[in-house]
Amino acid sequence: MADEIELKLALGAEAPEALRRHPHLAGLTPALTRLGNTYYDTPEGDLEQARMALRLRRAGDRLLQTLKTRGQGGGGLSTRGEWEWEVPGPGLDLRGLAALPPMAERDPGLLERLVPRFATDFMRETWWLEEDGLSVELALDLGEIRAGGQAVAIRELELELKAGDPTALWALADALADTVALRASDTSKAARGGALLGSGWTLPEGTGAAAWLHRASMALDALADTGQDAWRDEARRAFQRLSELGDDALDDEALRDDARGLAEALGAETWLTPAFGRRMLRLARRLPGDIDLA
Repeated sequence: MADEIELKLALGAEAPEALRRHPHLAGLTPALTRLGNTYYDTPEGDLEQARMALRLRRAGDRLLQTLKTRGQGGGGLSTRGEWEWEVPGPGLDLRGLAALPPMAERDPGLLERLVPRFATDFMRETWWLEEDGLSVELALDLGEIRAGGQAVAIRELELELKAGDPTALWALADALADTVALRASDTSKAARGGALLGSGWTLPEGTGAAAWLHRASMALDALADTGQDAWRDEARRAFQRLSELGDDALDDEALRDDARGLAEALGAETWLTPAFGRRMLRLARRLPGDIDLA
């Protein structure tokens, strides 16, 4: 078992090409891998309700089984428990799954009811940045999530810490946001697949500064997948509420200005810009990441 520490960033339509041209990556040749993933759960969605995700991933001639547990964090940064191992296939390794700690308290009969629920298919471009004890994997994923006869686009960048100080992920994201239209995203591919499959989108309550930012981030994720302007309105209200808090976490007037600026920017048709991303990253970096994530 390992803790996966990553910063997830959703990208604008033109952002992948801008990313490839960024000074941090220009001149570097990424590794290209097509990843086909099938996610499993019971018909009732027991794993989704426990905020766990189980998948089989085809990567070249290897088949990998992965279990991830609920995340902790916010503003795009998350820490999750992750178990991954190679399996012979073609189906799940139920014996190996049953031996994992997260499954110890589950009804043993749950394993027999696991079925394929949805799939993701995407091309991953991977760069490695290593310097002064820091090692970060940058993974650009472009493809789609398919569930229930529907599909939504995957266009995201994951900055995964392999070694070093997690705060370095913020510095790297800030540098990328100089020229790349991106924003923090709190919703995993598994949670997006569950929403597409029929569970729908439910926003968390705004109970404090970090929670309001999380609510805004999830509303933007829902907007991206549904195209429904009601989610844009929810995000705008969440950012506006954040700007009005008399919270110690927002003791800097510049942060309130950022929250107000994000709310105002959502009134424009083209709102996801590098400036939007920098504002959202500043807020996410300063607010405590103590939210339970899907």
